[in-house]
Amino acid sequence: MSSILNIGTRALMANQLALQTAGNNIANVNTPGYSRQSVTLANVAGQFSGSGYYGNGVEIVTVARSHSEFLTRQATLSSSVAASDTKRLSQLKQLEDVFQGGATGLGASVSDMLNSFSDIVSSPTDVTARTVALSRADEMASRFRAAASQLDNLKSGVQTELKSSVDSINSLAGRIASVNGEISRALNSGQQPNDLLDQRDQLIKELNQHVQTTSIPADDGTIGIFLAGSQSLVLGTSTSKVSLIQDEFGDPAKSKLAIQQGKASVVLEEATLGGGAIAGMLRFQNSDLVDASNLLGRMALAIGTAVNDQQTLGLDLKGAKGSNLFSLTAMPDGIKATTNQGSATLGVSIQTSPTSGTTALAASNYEISFNDATTGTIKRLSDGVTTNFSSFSSTSPIKIDGLDIAINNTGTPAGGDRFLITPFKDAASSISTAFASASGLAMASPVSGTMASDNKGTLATSTLTAQQDNANLTEEVTLTFDGAGKFNVTGTGTGTPTGVSYTPGEPINYNGWSVTLIGTPQAGDVFTIKANAYAAQDAGNAQAMMDLRGMAMFDGAALTDGYAGAMSEIGVRVQSAGYAAAVSESIALNMEKDRTSVSGVNLDEEAAKLLQFQQAYQSSAKMLQISQSIFDTLMQTVAR
Repeated sequence: MSSILNIGTRALMANQLALQTAGNNIANVNTPGYSRQSVTLANVAGQFSGSGYYGNGVEIVTVARSHSEFLTRQATLSSSVAASDTKRLSQLKQLEDVFQGGATGLGASVSDMLNSFSDIVSSPTDVTARTVALSRADEMASRFRAAASQLDNLKSGVQTELKSSVDSINSLAGRIASVNGEISRALNSGQQPNDLLDQRDQLIKELNQHVQTTSIPADDGTIGIFLAGSQSLVLGTSTSKVSLIQDEFGDPAKSKLAIQQGKASVVLEEATLGGGAIAGMLRFQNSDLVDASNLLGRMALAIGTAVNDQQTLGLDLKGAKGSNLFSLTAMPDGIKATTNQGSATLGVSIQTSPTSGTTALAASNYEISFNDATTGTIKRLSDGVTTNFSSFSSTSPIKIDGLDIAINNTGTPAGGDRFLITPFKDAASSISTAFASASGLAMASPVSGTMASDNKGTLATSTLTAQQDNANLTEEVTLTFDGAGKFNVTGTGTGTPTGVSYTPGEPINYNGWSVTLIGTPQAGDVFTIKANAYAAQDAGNAQAMMDLRGMAMFDGAALTDGYAGAMSEIGVRVQSAGYAAAVSESIALNMEKDRTSVSGVNLDEEAAKLLQFQQAYQSSAKMLQISQSIFDTLMQTVAR
């Protein structure tokens, strides 16, 4: 009788624990990282007797965790990549808001400013028209500063998020190391600590939301966590600290991730980080945000410089030479690498010779590397194009993309020295109008043209504008036509050429001015250009300001199309990032479905198990009841 009692007792205990395990699964159906558990049952070896082996019931071997290392690893990896793409996309959408279109956008304010000069052309003496033009210039400068402020806010926000993520990485690493220790100790019991293993997997998954890791199991049950492929973050129960550092130039606009390995700090290059929110934010901060800042800064600097150049060529209402309309901050000096050995400092400016470099500016930073004191390479960071230079000195600057890069005063670069050039860093945040009085607008051309009173042909002036500062700009110049499609030139600075071909509608350029004539001249017809004696009634420079609208300035596009180009570039990045995020999120979702199909809790399945083990439990209890009844009957028989 004792054998059937033992069999019933074992069965009752086994089915009770099976019920308990199914109930635990149901209770944790929504617990993040929980893996479904199941009781593993085994037959107790039978007992030999003369008539054969009789079973001794059931025993519980273990509580097993439904788990696939491969699927868990793949799901963690795919979710890490998705976290990177999603984070970058969310930041880019905020950046897109800075480059808004429409009437309130920066592009509209540029067009409004240049278009406002048309009223001055129509009425040169109207002070109200000049006041409106000045207010439009001030509004444009204000919008540049507002956009720059928004970019600065984005930078601050990203920096805050990066620091928070780094803190989370260090915290999670410490918790993983702690769980590693608990798992190692628990494995000494001979059974798998399911809940601790689930907890560790969940911590690793959370860690990968911040930075992609590689996991390598150890013989003692612990797992080593590595960053950038080979840098250990967690080894057993010990951890390494992660931190944010500036790059080798100390550029505050950029950050890098570093890990402390012993006494050395190892920089983790952005390209090796893989996925995780930090990788997405670093790419946004170090690339997207820098490029957007350069696009905005180039616009501010190029437009401000072009307008200033034209303004200083004109005459104001009093006939005085114009002064700058916009205040522009000088380009910052080159930033030295922390490893530089030479004493040189580099200054940067817009080229002024042979012509202004405003139309050649590229929205990029540059890195200069010296082979020795006079030779080296300059790399345009926006596209990676590298250009060699030689004979570099204080009198022979590097000329690239409309920029002059020269040694400041004294100092000599050494071989191996490097510099970061950030020409547009402060341009948008510092632009402002230089004066408040509308009378300061130099809207008159410094030169005027007149036809001789006795001209016989149909020669007429289409346009006459001053285009660059020249010592002979206002010197009198005479064009005398021979009636055969040619003319002779006389006047200081012209070189007095003869037999110059004349084509109606084609510009004629001397001494910094440009005139376009139309019509057919007769022999002896004369056209004279000289200093403008009636500045108050003239608006030739206002017309030249309007003509800036079509100047090919931004990568070959017109000045007024520069903002549209910037919007387009940001929009393309948002679109590309959106596609990448959609793909990676889809992959991550599918991988998580595959993982949960193995490890997840199915409520229907668990409910069926509850019924199955409930019936088995009740049958086991009935077995005990029958055993008790038989034992009572036996005792009663013996008692008689």
